[in-house]
Amino acid sequence: MEFRQLGRSGLRVSAVAYGNWVTHGNQLDDSAAAACVAAALDAGITTFDTADRYARGRAEEVLGKALSGVRRSSIELCTKVCLPVGPGANDAGLSRKHIIEGCHASLGRLGTDYLDLYQAHRYDDSVPLEETMLAFADLVRQGKVLYVGASEWTAPQLRAGLRLAAELHIPFIANQPQYSMLWRVVEAEVSPACADLGLGQLAWSPLAMGVLTGRYEPGRRPPAGSRATDGFGGSFIARYSSDLLLSRVRQLRPIAEAAGCTMAQLAVAWVLRRPTVAGAIVGASRPEQLTETAKGATVRLDDELMARIDAVLDELVERDPAKTARPNDVMPAWRPPPAAG
Repeated sequence: MEFRQLGRSGLRVSAVAYGNWVTHGNQLDDSAAAACVAAALDAGITTFDTADRYARGRAEEVLGKALSGVRRSSIELCTKVCLPVGPGANDAGLSRKHIIEGCHASLGRLGTDYLDLYQAHRYDDSVPLEETMLAFADLVRQGKVLYVGASEWTAPQLRAGLRLAAELHIPFIANQPQYSMLWRVVEAEVSPACADLGLGQLAWSPLAMGVLTGRYEPGRRPPAGSRATDGFGGSFIARYSSDLLLSRVRQLRPIAEAAGCTMAQLAVAWVLRRPTVAGAIVGASRPEQLTETAKGATVRLDDELMARIDAVLDELVERDPAKTARPNDVMPAWRPPPAAG
């Protein structure tokens, strides 16, 4: 496994990270989740990403249990706070109250006394940014959080956050955007800002919910047991399931063959070649999936192969920077036509 420096910080992360958004506590039982975590460790993955929101906290619990026998200093635990976790008025957002209470709850569920990276899951414009950053600063001073990051923030929001972080002397080091061959909205504004600010990026959904693996074929039902047939995951994959899009994705197969890799490995290798990207966060419902996908960190794509990918996907690539923080706002061409009434 390759390890990369996360931004300008001293923290090194595995180039492929394991994320448990739609799997732990939802699609997988605890034993299957533990098997996937074991496969991740065997593949050299040391960076694990989750959030308090995932499966109403169960994702953190399952991950913590699966990692309980692992030497804590050998892994990087990353979680997030902001999205609603309960019905209460203070059960969401980036207020001091929710951040501090959310951190304590996440530490308990993960079974650890510190987080390597604590990320603001979204920007909260209802709370003064000073309040948010002061709460993160206190957690850093207390040793409960080592580094701070954000997810799906715009370039101006990141710049404002970094200014305050510098004043407070806290290590704001990372951004976590959706980023894949198909979804490139960060390239116009966010990635250049990250380069200027010294932020490393951890790309989520580099496989576009599994669509870039080539598992889904135009005009055919999703394979039995695939994420598309799962009630929770299927609702997300449905956004990427037009015959036009799936046909274009199928045309990536010869490019993967030319690179000597699978389509999943191609997608991972592609995002790892992008400027400021330190890691690609991948999920898996079976250990063998993770074992194979992790090998994408060893694939090297030359400029010719990168250009061929661009030529195939062409007008189906989403680049609109206005869709930053709107990760589910996919273009109409990606969606299947509505069922006949």
